[in-house]
Amino acid sequence: MIQTQKKVAIIGSGLVGSLLAIYLKKYGHDITVFDRRPDIRNVEFSGRSINLAMSNRGWNALHEVGIEEEIKKIAIPLDKRAMHVVGQPEYYQKYGKEGEAIWSISRGVLNRKMIDLAEEAGVVFKFEEKVWDVDLPEGNLFTGETEKGAWQEYQYDLIFGCDGAFSRVRHKMQRRSRFDYSQDFIDVGYKELTIAANEDGTHKLDRHSFHIWPRGKFMLIAMPNLDGSFTCTLFMPFEGEVSFENIKTNDDAKDFFKAYFPNVMQDLDNLLLDFFKNPTSAMVTMKCFPWTYWDKVALVGDSAHAIVPFYGQGMNAGFEDIFVLDALIKEHQDDWHTIFEAYEKVRKPNADAIAELSYRNFVEMSSKTADPKFLLQKKIEKYFASQHPDKWIPVYSRVTFSDRPYAEALAEGDAQEAIMKEVMSLPNIEEKWNSAEVENLILSLL
Repeated sequence: MIQTQKKVAIIGSGLVGSLLAIYLKKYGHDITVFDRRPDIRNVEFSGRSINLAMSNRGWNALHEVGIEEEIKKIAIPLDKRAMHVVGQPEYYQKYGKEGEAIWSISRGVLNRKMIDLAEEAGVVFKFEEKVWDVDLPEGNLFTGETEKGAWQEYQYDLIFGCDGAFSRVRHKMQRRSRFDYSQDFIDVGYKELTIAANEDGTHKLDRHSFHIWPRGKFMLIAMPNLDGSFTCTLFMPFEGEVSFENIKTNDDAKDFFKAYFPNVMQDLDNLLLDFFKNPTSAMVTMKCFPWTYWDKVALVGDSAHAIVPFYGQGMNAGFEDIFVLDALIKEHQDDWHTIFEAYEKVRKPNADAIAELSYRNFVEMSSKTADPKFLLQKKIEKYFASQHPDKWIPVYSRVTFSDRPYAEALAEGDAQEAIMKEVMSLPNIEEKWNSAEVENLILSLL
């Protein structure tokens, strides 16, 4: 398919911006990517990252432009959760069916690779060039060193805002009439920590597991890197009894890790160093609409729908935006007005659904995964699904190992939860969880 060649600006050289550049370049467009930050390939990582969990939706998008296998070389498949509950031995929960896995990738390593691939395709990157203003009707960008200094003006046919939750492009769109916008910060922050590799370069924990230490209102997670280390993320309230606010000294931090995470004490020095060196970051859910302006400007990824990271779907949802946009380009060819209109109509309900699912998963991961009643419910669901795989697909599988709409997963999940509420209220459910009675009740309720 041949499109009329356009001059296209993409604001933001992150994962979504880089992949979008690769997609649009294959249509022969002239692509320039602007980023206010320095080239990530030349800087130390900032200690703000949560390792990425690439799943089906992300792989679909990479496969479509032929880079899936290249990216798999820098990723590690994780087929299970490893649960570290206080007072119990470590135990494992398989994610899905045999062969189903999420893939751990360092955000920085992936971003560097994506920029390399985009440059190889002929995309031009302008780093350390900050966009201060956008003339939406004309497609003009204004960049400069400071907001008050001299600005450089550029003219483009199409502009894509891929500049994150606090997008400059969206900020300009917010000033238009009838633009809906909301942001909701949770009272939990996160901090990046590291568990170093063993001296021989091997991993200190199982390398094919997503490790979780659920502790009620806070939790630690760890995902493996190729060099034998683990990138850990500590999620904890900003204020309160156990909180970032209350850990002020090395001794406070030592006591905290000793009390709640005794099986990572072997790496305490590393953890303490990172705890005080790395920033405590906030997490926000951001929703807006519309995502497009005429046939000129569109928001993609976090700039349209930032979500909390507890389903591992932020990047996957952004990549799926691009996959859907590409399918609409193929369908509507040069009609960018129709492409943009269809794109926001298709993606908005799904973005809202994954935002809701992500927030719920935070509650589940931090507190429910250590609750015996919740674990029994999951056991019943898994058993029933194994007996009737065509009748019961778990929500996690619908989100992670499928490309069906997020909105469908949310609706099906709510229906399943209503059924399980009745099942869990049966007398002596602990004894008869895998009985014909329970199986027949679920079948009748379905």
